[in-house]
Amino acid sequence: MRTILHLDLDAFFCAVEELDDPSLCGKPFAVGGRPEERGVVASCSYAARALGIHSAMPMSRALRLCPELIVVGHGHSKYGEKSRQVMERLHSISPLVEQISIDEAFVDISDMREPAGQIALRLQNQVWDELRLPCSIGVASNKLVAKTATETGKKAARGSGYPRALTVVEAGREAEFLAPLPASMLWGVGPKTESRLKGIGIHTIGDIARYPESELAARFGQAGRDLSRHARGIDERPVSTGRETKSISQEITFARDVSDDKALASTLKTLSDQVAHSLRREKLAGKTVKLKLRWPDFTTLTRQSTLPAPSDQAEEIHAAALALLRQVRPAGQPVRLIGVGVSGLGQAVHQMQLWGQDNEKQRKLQSALDALQEKYGKDIIDKGYLP
Repeated sequence: MRTILHLDLDAFFCAVEELDDPSLCGKPFAVGGRPEERGVVASCSYAARALGIHSAMPMSRALRLCPELIVVGHGHSKYGEKSRQVMERLHSISPLVEQISIDEAFVDISDMREPAGQIALRLQNQVWDELRLPCSIGVASNKLVAKTATETGKKAARGSGYPRALTVVEAGREAEFLAPLPASMLWGVGPKTESRLKGIGIHTIGDIARYPESELAARFGQAGRDLSRHARGIDERPVSTGRETKSISQEITFARDVSDDKALASTLKTLSDQVAHSLRREKLAGKTVKLKLRWPDFTTLTRQSTLPAPSDQAEEIHAAALALLRQVRPAGQPVRLIGVGVSGLGQAVHQMQLWGQDNEKQRKLQSALDALQEKYGKDIIDKGYLP
């Protein structure tokens, strides 16, 4: 029998911004992009949430809902540092830590003799006392129920301030705990699945648990069997201490729609440079190049192509992405968002006999450029580009 602790930092970006600027405390504010640049809300204070503002909302709409909303730009480096400090506290409890995002993690505390509720409360107080960061915690016999416990506690404590909820589900009572919750709270139930479940009279997690598993499988395939097991509180996944990088990507939303071919090609070059630099930093190379486009009406397209061999070089990534752009974009079509990604990743292996002497020289040059950019910033030097 496992005991899993799930920690979620409450409105993490906002909490960090309040540490830098205490005058924000209690006020409606949002962290994200500027409205004139088509920015979106990355996180918002609980005072803002009470006014109907939420993450992923366009910042322009958030300002219409709350004209006095304070907009704060992202502070990525300080968020990363605070996240690292929180994760250090988790690792001091157990080596079995699975970080699933910058502000969220699972910890396996099965081997600890102290009651799980006491461990959770001490951790919650430690994060607050030492870092002044509020967090909510769920504890259960598996990851699914622990995460749901955190979410349930936060909803129950919803108000104008940070919830700092703590919810413990006793072993053997998983299904009982889940049963009254709406089906949408079950891990794996998105809007489309929720709509299909409502169509057959299923509204709660308990309804899913009572529905014949064979009929769910007939309607949803393997996902139906998973739904049935999850609704009964069954989740056998262990806490995983390693995370495999599956893809690396970069994208940009333009402040104004872009129709100029050269401008789009140049933007693709910049994004390809950033993706390639990240690949080399992680000592990875990938075979699949993916292009993402969004038109002004929010229609979103993705296309991909396969390279002859895994690459971490911007020129090869850019060439593939540019070819995809020319294939899929009608002449003169304005673009709202453009992105480049690389997947099919593996460890980069660069051998001169595979690449040839000229390519080996290019790689040595690229290594020198990378070193300069790491030390002095990415704008200090770059290769020339002829569109």
